[in-house]
Order: sequence, then structure tokens, then C-alpha cells
Amino acid sequence: MRASTFIIVLMLIPLTIRGQLKIKGKVLEYSSDGTEMFLSGIRVFWLESNIETSTDDNGQFSIPYSREYSKLVIDSPNHISDTIVANRPDLGKIRLIKQVYLDEVVVKKEVEPLQKSLFTAQNVITVSSREMLKAACCNLSESFETNPSVDVNVSDAITGAKQIQMLGLTSPYLLFTQENMPLVKGASQIYGLSFIPGSWIESIQITKGSGNVVNGFESISGQINTEVVKPFLDRKLFLNVYANNFERYEFNARYNQILSDKIATGIYVHANLRDGKIDDNSDTFLDTPLAKQINVMNRWQYMDPKTGWVSFLNIQYLEDEKQTGQVSFVPERDKLTNNVWGSEVKTNRIDLSCKLGYVFPELPYQSMGLQIAYSKHDQDSYYGLNIYNILHDSFYSNFIFNGILGSTQHKFKTGMNFNHDHFNENVNTTFFARTDESFGGFFEYTYDSLEKLSLVAGMRIDHHNRIKTFLTPRLHLRYSLWEKASLRASVGKGKRAANIFAENQQLFASSRAISIFGNDGTIYGLSPERAWNFGAGFIQKFYLWNKPFEFSLDFYRTVFKDQVVVDWEDPNVVSFYNLSGKSSSNSVQVDLNYELLQNLDIRMTYKNYDVTLDYLSSGNLERPYQPLHRFFTNLSYETTFNHSGAHWRFDFTYNWLGKQRLPRRANEMPTVSKVYSTDYGITNFQVTRVFSHKFEAYLGGENIGDFIQKNPIVGSNDPFGPFFDTTQVFAPVLGATYYIGMRFKLLTKEL
Repeated sequence: MRASTFIIVLMLIPLTIRGQLKIKGKVLEYSSDGTEMFLSGIRVFWLESNIETSTDDNGQFSIPYSREYSKLVIDSPNHISDTIVANRPDLGKIRLIKQVYLDEVVVKKEVEPLQKSLFTAQNVITVSSREMLKAACCNLSESFETNPSVDVNVSDAITGAKQIQMLGLTSPYLLFTQENMPLVKGASQIYGLSFIPGSWIESIQITKGSGNVVNGFESISGQINTEVVKPFLDRKLFLNVYANNFERYEFNARYNQILSDKIATGIYVHANLRDGKIDDNSDTFLDTPLAKQINVMNRWQYMDPKTGWVSFLNIQYLEDEKQTGQVSFVPERDKLTNNVWGSEVKTNRIDLSCKLGYVFPELPYQSMGLQIAYSKHDQDSYYGLNIYNILHDSFYSNFIFNGILGSTQHKFKTGMNFNHDHFNENVNTTFFARTDESFGGFFEYTYDSLEKLSLVAGMRIDHHNRIKTFLTPRLHLRYSLWEKASLRASVGKGKRAANIFAENQQLFASSRAISIFGNDGTIYGLSPERAWNFGAGFIQKFYLWNKPFEFSLDFYRTVFKDQVVVDWEDPNVVSFYNLSGKSSSNSVQVDLNYELLQNLDIRMTYKNYDVTLDYLSSGNLERPYQPLHRFFTNLSYETTFNHSGAHWRFDFTYNWLGKQRLPRRANEMPTVSKVYSTDYGITNFQVTRVFSHKFEAYLGGENIGDFIQKNPIVGSNDPFGPFFDTTQVFAPVLGATYYIGMRFKLLTKEL
């Protein structure tokens, strides 16, 4: 029995007791001022039948139900006829739209909030701004709460910094870009994701696997690219305010001005404040840092379709301050003393970037572009008695030429790039300074038959002053097995220099000694990391009971040929050394997406991670804090828009993490080789009321089950003692969070 028939029969059981089953409803239209006008004499009939009726003077109709039919046709000569699935006894109000005759028609399609393409060779998931409205999404690290594309973990019990993981590997193995230019790298690895306000993001593209060769050689597990809103396409004015029960406040504003038909500019402002001292677990330490941030960007966009020139210029400045530690810590009094344990992290950052593109007017498939970016990241910080300061100057340039080979089925990209990074680091009394420079060229060929086969094959060669000269090959294939089904495969190599202190700053919030077992390498005495990534995937889209259904299965394997191992197994020491043995990550992900009822969607995902590596003294172990199993589900529902755009949105997300292996704690004997955490689930929800196209308000909760890790800080009663450690965190430290917010927006013509 079809599902819709089954559901309707269940709902109509009470009516069967009273007599003939009937389906009823009201047919109406909206007047120009939004008043409901019920329509009489409208013909209503079952599709492919002669059973019909018409609406009365109040627009009401009632038609006998038959199990042979499921679709009702609402037919009017003056309106656009509608065919609907009769899946309940009372269909409520059915709106018809008057037929009008226009000189021009613009066809628009509202893209799905989360999209997986059937036709791209790479496994790319696009997250639109609609998806990010399902949660507060205050910054980039919080933009993945309602979708399973990547995993978000908390790095330690002190800073609350969130780390992104993909394919079982931590964020340093991902390439983060903003409009395909480097975004989070080097000094910004730990806190950089919180420097990208969610309200500035237009969309996010998540590429699984090694990615392409155009953006560099460093990505190993994937790439996350964010597109920022564009002044020409963005709203004239956007305002957003947010507050939660832990005294966290956020303010976002965007103002855009179109100066001419070729030039537009925008000012984007973000500010946040957390000034509530929260210690719900009574360990004398703050459960979330005190923080404040001001983040401003001025964006310019130039477009001249006649000449083919396009350009963007961005100037961004950020100040970010965090204070954490014991509740009674006062920086002016206790900084770098053993009176009370505390920490401050102060960051100033400036970003300048420019993109210049030219599309040949007579050859629209041929173009060239230049990308230039500069950033200066200055962080002063201390954690108890440990000092860590880092100054990172970064310059990036990339020239790209796009063309075809004979026809548009055979495309290519080629170009060259130059990178310069200079680091100055103070680690307590030790000073590290280094300059990394690389120069490379690339060529990438794309074949696309549109329907059956597509492939992207790329090769780049780079010379790095510390890694020497090396090749980076990458290949992505897609083959269409049958209608709406694609099979993908990929293989690629990545190479990177590990910034061991910037990427593991949580180590300073502990009493662990730092040990580096160098092998005469050129980066902290260590050799660079090298890995191969292999992937395969299948995706099938179809209609199940007239509703869209999507199934996908991915498998990825990453094999390290060299890796800088961060060894947390000794509770008194954190050790860095190059891999001597094997290290690999296997990742399996199964996704199901289905529209249960009209506007009611469900997503379900299961992930399995098998990540192991050889430690010098402990042998082969699972990577700590990595659950073998994860399960994710999200339910979302939207009511129908009225003429002014008013509607409701409801979202519910449940994330379950299986048990995780934990490193040995200070009070455990060395013979205890494997200790596992408990499994747990996190539940989030959000309700949004859209009052009009201009104004909406939302209310939500995170971790509403209030699951927290007990005693997340080891040795919290003796923070200057030998066993103090804040890094052994596998679950949230902060309990149930409830928030409220509002959004206000105006289009250009409305201001």
C-alpha cells in the first residue's frame, strides 16, 4: 500500500464509522492588499476520474474519497490550476493565483539548503545561507550544527575553541579558503573559525577528498570554501542581534551601497560579548571564556559585463580578546603569578585581499584571474605560567588562466602561485622564527560529457624552501550509472608543514612538559607531513511516493607516508615526533534525505571512523577523542508562505557520538592501555517566526538534554600542580543553552 494512501486511511478511520469518506477544503485567492477572497464555482475533481464537485459561495468544497485516487485538481479558467496530493481529510486553505499576461518572465528556483551534485566530478556539498538560518550560526565553526558534512569538536575545557574534523582528521589537514583564497592557516588554526561571522557567509562549499590543484598542495582530507555576500546581490541593510542565557551577546550589521551600474560597496560589522562568569560544575573554573570581539570589513565590487572585467577588494580588521581560568582570576592582579590560575588570549588581525578577473568578450569560455591576499595575525597569550605569542605575516598570490581544448567538453586551468609566510613565536623563554616560501605551477584538465562521464585531472609542481621540490597529482572521476545515479572516485596527494604550537595551543593549559624528538627536519627539527587520500562514493536521487529521496554512500581512506605525531599518551608530557610506522584513517558515511510530508524533511547520517597510528612508546592505538560511530538526524518543517512572506520554521537536530578512547590520566597506572568515554547525544532545536520579508525572530536551544562531561579538568583543585590538565575533553563542558535573536533586512528599493 502506498504511504500516502496508508496515512489517509488511518486519518479517515473515524469518518468511516459515521459514513461516506469525504475530502474537504477551501479555495481562495489574495487581493492586492493581502485580503483573503474565497472563490465560488471552482471545479474540483480527482485526477483521471469523473468524480468532481465545485466550491460554494464560501469557497468550500467536499468530495467523496476513493482509494483509487490520490491527487485532486483545482481548476479555474481565470487562475492557474493546481494539483495537490490529498493526504488528509481537511486540506485547509488552497490558494490559487490569478493568470496574468506579462511581456517578460524571470524564472527563479529556490535552491535546496544542502545540495549534493550528481554531475560534478568532485564530491562537493554546498551549504546555502538558508541552511545556516536553521541555527544561530554566530560564526563559521557553528555553521555545521544542522548538517552532517563535517564534525565539530571542542578542543579543551578552557578556551571552548571548536575544531572541525573531516574524514576522521583534524582541521590542519583541511584547506580553509574564502572565495578560494587561504583563510584559516598557520597562527589562526585554533581560533580562526570564530573570526568568520555567520551572517557574512553567502554559502559554503565542502569538498571531500584531496580537492583540486589550483588552490595549493596542502589539503589532504578536503577543502571548505566560504563565499561572502556580494554588495551587488546583497540586501541594502541587514541587522541581527542575538543573546543567550549564558550572557553571550552578538550584533551583526551589513550596509551596501550601489554607487553606479559597475561599482558597489558594503560595510560589514560584527561584535560579540560574553561577560557572564559561569561555573555550573563548581570546579572553580569558568565553563566558557569571557570574550569580546569587534570585526569590520569593507568590501568593494566592480563589474563591467561589456568589457569583461570583474574585481573584488576586501579590507578586514579584527580585535578579539578572551579571558578564562578560575572564576576569581583578575588579570591586573594575578597575571603570570601562582595566586590564581588564569589565561588571556588577545588577537589583532588585518586581512587585505583582491581578485581581478577578465572574461574575453568574444570567447566567454576563456578567462584569466589574479588573486592576491595579505594577512597579519598578532596573538599575545598566556595560560597560567605558560606564555605563547605568535606573529604571522602571510602573502598569497595566484594567477589562473581558463580555456578550452577544441570544445567546451575539454576545459583546462593553468597558472602559477607564490606564497610567503613568516612566523615569530615565543614559547615561554624559547624563540622560534621561520620563513616559508613556495613557488609553483599547475595544470588541470576537465572532461565533462554532462551526462555520462566527467573527470578532473591535475598536476602541480612546487618548490618550497623547506620541503624542496615535489609533485602533487590529483584525479577525480564521475560516472553516471543510470538516471539520477552517479559513481565517484578520487585519489590525490597532499603535503604540509605542521605548525605544532599554533595547532595545539591547548597544550599550554596543562602542566605537561613539551618534548620534540626531531629528526633534523627543517620545521622545528621535524619533517613535513605527506599523505595520500583515496575515495569512492555513490549517490542516487529519485522520487519515493512522489517525494524526493536521496541516498549516498562515501568511503575515504587516508594513508600517511609521514606525519608529525602529537602524542598525548603520557599524562606528564606532550611529545612531537615524526611517524615511525603506520598511520591511516578510514571513513564511511551513509546519508538518507527524504521529504516525509510537504515541507517536512528528514536527514539521517551514520558515520564510521577507523583512525589508528603507531606511537613510539604505546604502539598502535586508535586516535584519542575520535568516536568509532556517529549518528546524526535533522528534522525541519516550514509552513506555507502567505502573500507577505510570513511563515514558521521548525528545526530539530540530534547528534549521537559513540564511545571515544581517552589517553591515560595522571592517576591511572601505565598498564591501563585503553580507557573509553561514555557515549552521549546532543539535542538542538530552533523555532523561527518570519513576520514578513523584512523581519523575523528566532528562539532556540543547544544541548537541551544538558549533557556535560563531569570533571573535565584534571587536577582542578591544584592548577599549578604536576597533574593539572584541561585537554582531556570528549563532551561539552557548557550545559543547556537557550537563545533568542532577531533579523531585520531591507532591499535596495525599500530604503
